[in-house]
Amino acid sequence: MSHRIALMGQKKRIALIAHDNKKADLLEWVKFNKGTLLKHELYATGTTGKLLEQELGSKITIFESGPLGGDQQIGARIAEGTIDFLIFFWDPLSPLPHDPDVKALLRIAVVWNIPIACNRASADFLISSPLMNQEYPRILPDYEGYKRRFKSQI
Repeated sequence: MSHRIALMGQKKRIALIAHDNKKADLLEWVKFNKGTLLKHELYATGTTGKLLEQELGSKITIFESGPLGGDQQIGARIAEGTIDFLIFFWDPLSPLPHDPDVKALLRIAVVWNIPIACNRASADFLISSPLMNQEYPRILPDYEGYKRRFKSQI
């Protein structure tokens, strides 16, 4: 499969999500990284977004709560190329009614090759990377062949 480049700007568009049992962890992490995060464009789902706005003292884009479609809204933005970084403190030990949405969001993030942090350690490594403050040529598979696969049969 051929590839193409999607340039990730110096100012990253970061989605922040946390399950209920992980909201306190994310808030603590955000408080520690406030200076860095405020240099970027931030997005979040539902309650997490409201908590983050209070913590950061700054307006962020807030989507629906995860179970009400917020995970899918963020996934759609990733596929459109308008979100290019995902910090998702998810709880792998709690059964979730919207688990298929969570898996779909993580799958979309992998399909579109964006950085993903699913816990504090990976978030620490990503946010402290020198790549956070510079443009990054993200390599994407060229999905045009995949999109055209049935057109030749019509």
